[in-house]
Amino acid sequence: MDITIIDRGRGPEIAGTRITVYDIIQYVRAGWHHSAIAATLRLSSAEVLEAIRYIDEHKEDVNARYEKNLARIALGNPPEIQAKLDASRAKVEAWFAERGREYPGREDPRPEESTNGRDSGGR
Repeated sequence: MDITIIDRGRGPEIAGTRITVYDIIQYVRAGWHHSAIAATLRLSSAEVLEAIRYIDEHKEDVNARYEKNLARIALGNPPEIQAKLDASRAKVEAWFAERGREYPGREDPRPEESTNGRDSGGR
C-alpha cells in the first residue's frame, strides 16, 4: 500500500483520511508511540510513520504552521461567534434535560502533554 501525504487546502494530510500532520504532531510532541497514535486515530502504524516522516522532512514549515495554529486557537472565538456557540449549547443541554438525561458534553480530543499518552491504558 502506497501511503502519501497530500494537501487539499487544509494542510498536509494522510491521503484517504482527513487526518493532517498537525493532528499527528500533537501526539508526537506529547511523546506517544506511533502505534498508540495509530490506534487512537484509527490509522495504520505505517500511515502514522509516513506522517512523522513528512513532519521530520518539513520540520521548519510544519512547526511554524503548527505554532501559528496554536496561537490562533489560544485567541478563542470572537464574541459574536462565542455567543452563538453558547446559545446552541444551552439549547442542546435543555433538550437533554427535558428528556431526563445528562448532557454528555464534549471532551477535548487533544492529548495532554503531561500524560505522555499513558492515561488511556498505556497508550
